[in-house]
Amino acid sequence: MSENNTSDVKDKWTNYLALTTVIIAVCATLSTFKGGGYSTKSLLCQSKASDQWAFYQSKSTKGNLAEMEKDILSLQIDALKRDVKSDLKTIDSYQKKLDTYLKKVEKYNKEKEEIKNEAEKFESERDIAKKHSEIFGFAVIFLQVSILLSSISALTKRKYLWYISLGIGIVGVFYFINGFYLFMNL
Repeated sequence: MSENNTSDVKDKWTNYLALTTVIIAVCATLSTFKGGGYSTKSLLCQSKASDQWAFYQSKSTKGNLAEMEKDILSLQIDALKRDVKSDLKTIDSYQKKLDTYLKKVEKYNKEKEEIKNEAEKFESERDIAKKHSEIFGFAVIFLQVSILLSSISALTKRKYLWYISLGIGIVGVFYFINGFYLFMNL
């Protein structure tokens, strides 16, 4: 009967080992999927931010061209005002064109600010997604090592290896949970 009790204890232990290994494997699988999802989001946000910065550059170029045209027109108006032969109609025509360029410069500056804010928002989202992805990556490492040690423990029937795998698994589960909430910035 003592052999049956020993066998029952070993069976219970291996049942716990199997159960904890399955739980750790599920966490590792979920960590892999969530880490990959956040990694993809990080790349998409980086792409969107790059697009916004390119758009910002094009607005800057347009704004600079409008600014140069405005400056040229201002100089021409000043020259016309000094010329006695210039008529007011011509000066007024130049002034209207100058006003148009002033509005364009103002419009481009406003658009640039909006584009800059949008690009910075995407960069912020990218950085957060990257952090989630990194932490899920750490979780996968610890959880995979835990699964490996659990497997070795089952094969060799060494209970102490299972305890070590549980400790490493707990670290992995900690990273897994932290991957969702970022309660610890590691």
